[in-house]
Amino acid sequence: MSMSINFFSFFFQKNPCYTSTFTFDNDFPALLESSPEPYLSNQDPLFQMTGAQGKCKVICFHPTSNITIPLMSLSEILAIIDTWIIETIELGKIYNWIQIFENKGSIMGCSNPHPHCQIWASNFLPNEAKTKNDFQKQYYLEYGRPLLMDYVEREIIKQERLVLENKNWIVVVPWWGVWPYETMILPKRHIQRFNDLNENEKISLVDVIKRLTTKYDNLFQTSFPYSMGWHGAPTGKYLIESTDHWLFHGLYYPPLLRSSSIKKFNVGYEMLAQVQRDLTPEKAAEKLRQLPEIHYSFEKK
Repeated sequence: MSMSINFFSFFFQKNPCYTSTFTFDNDFPALLESSPEPYLSNQDPLFQMTGAQGKCKVICFHPTSNITIPLMSLSEILAIIDTWIIETIELGKIYNWIQIFENKGSIMGCSNPHPHCQIWASNFLPNEAKTKNDFQKQYYLEYGRPLLMDYVEREIIKQERLVLENKNWIVVVPWWGVWPYETMILPKRHIQRFNDLNENEKISLVDVIKRLTTKYDNLFQTSFPYSMGWHGAPTGKYLIESTDHWLFHGLYYPPLLRSSSIKKFNVGYEMLAQVQRDLTPEKAAEKLRQLPEIHYSFEKK
């Protein structure tokens, strides 16, 4: 019995009591700081392998297990942003890509309802990051401006896909969006990484995150599930290179379509040929724009 207890205590550490955010190493990391390079017996062009190193961490947003971001205070959300920035700086000294992401809700595969997110830091650019890096660089070389800065200016002029806006940020349903109520958070200033935000931009980012997630919950009067994350210029070895083509931005991918229980499925033609939208980005933006910014649970009281 004592051997079992010692084994459990060694591999599963109990978190201390905390009053704000709390960060710890993932018990079951997908990436390891030290991993062997694969042995290649031949250079087969079809089967290419290389080693992947990294670090996986978890950030608890709040000590209360049944609270989510739209129900948090502005100061509590600001603490989350400050933690994201700290982790970006520290991990970015070593790793080339820092992926912060949150899976909210069991429908998104979240196994723990406690409000939290993850960080996967890697020594390589994942597929999505590499694609964005390449296309933004191509656009910058051709037009001399960051692609997403031009996109922000056009969306502000058009207004038709704009969900909300403040002094420093806009939230839009992107022109190319796939999920019914997919949104992007974009800065009005050329910001490349999380740690480039000034104090006013951090405070106004709190504002748009709270307003957006409240609108999401109000859409079907449920704790709205999604996967979200942040993309910014690569770090690590890229810190000494020019990354002027990058614009820092946030992404929300919610699956719900018509109600709190009916989600969009990417199947059939969408898997084999091309993804289809169930409603236009303009219609989705209009519906989100018209929703109240006071959480439905408060209005019922």
